[in-house]
Amino acid sequence: MRHAGNNDMKDEIKNGTIRTIDGKSCIYYDGHWIRHYSMHSDKISDKKTIIDQMTRRVFHHVEVGINTPGHYLDEIRAAYETETCSHKKRVKAAMLAGSLLNRGRDILTAIVNLESAGVKVEKNNPLYSQCGRCLMEALELGENIRLTDGGEGISELWGEPFRVFTMPMQEFFETRYIKLAQTMSEIDRITGAMTEIIRSDDIFHGMEPLLMDFADSAKEACETLRSDPAIFEVWPTYVAAKELFDEFRVVIPNNLEEEERQAAKEKNRLLKEGSELLSRLTNLRVPVPDSVEHFLERSELYFRMHSEQQGQ
Repeated sequence: MRHAGNNDMKDEIKNGTIRTIDGKSCIYYDGHWIRHYSMHSDKISDKKTIIDQMTRRVFHHVEVGINTPGHYLDEIRAAYETETCSHKKRVKAAMLAGSLLNRGRDILTAIVNLESAGVKVEKNNPLYSQCGRCLMEALELGENIRLTDGGEGISELWGEPFRVFTMPMQEFFETRYIKLAQTMSEIDRITGAMTEIIRSDDIFHGMEPLLMDFADSAKEACETLRSDPAIFEVWPTYVAAKELFDEFRVVIPNNLEEEERQAAKEKNRLLKEGSELLSRLTNLRVPVPDSVEHFLERSELYFRMHSEQQGQ
């Protein structure tokens, strides 16, 4: 849907161009029309709302147990500083990062509450400095945090609350649109490799339209904020498309030679891995270039080896 893919269009349309397409406001970045949301102001209350959303998002994707409340900051810092076991120290560093992020949010909440009560809090107030220090230290400790699945992408996710706090909102949203465009491009690349696999063997006949629905709905799910009421239609559409693709029953004929059977099984494994990678991109909504390159290299290696075997 709405995703431009040819070089001519990329040359003609400038990044940041906004148009209404299919009744939706869309913004163009790097070959993709992405669902556009009105920019929030730089008011601290608006920034806090976005930081709260980003914080919930990142804690949803990271390892269990690091969402430490801000009021435990002193306790977890002491536990981290005195730990001697390297493995436990890594986990305590992650817990300290979680507490620092929550403490920064606590301070922002206090500032917003004061301003809502009519008390103006100037930017040079020590509360702002303390909040900034908490978010910065949390960012520095982020290298100790792991995603639930152990994959890449944590640096992109963990840094977003700090970037919201320090950057003008228009600038921050521009970085988000760029990352979404990169994510959509990776979805296209994975889909292309999976399409080649499907077209290479009749046993996958019927999967291609399911894959196209899966990929299109994945990109739409990527671009839609969870706070947008449109998600009530977008997300079920994506989940249904993924389930239909994953539930497709591949039947490998019994009369195939053993080498052909193994080749069919390997193709099926690659399709399943591709499906999981598409889901990961959709859920994280940030690019995972190493994982994508690894999958594409495996797919290319398989086809090269298979071609060489057939040529012998």
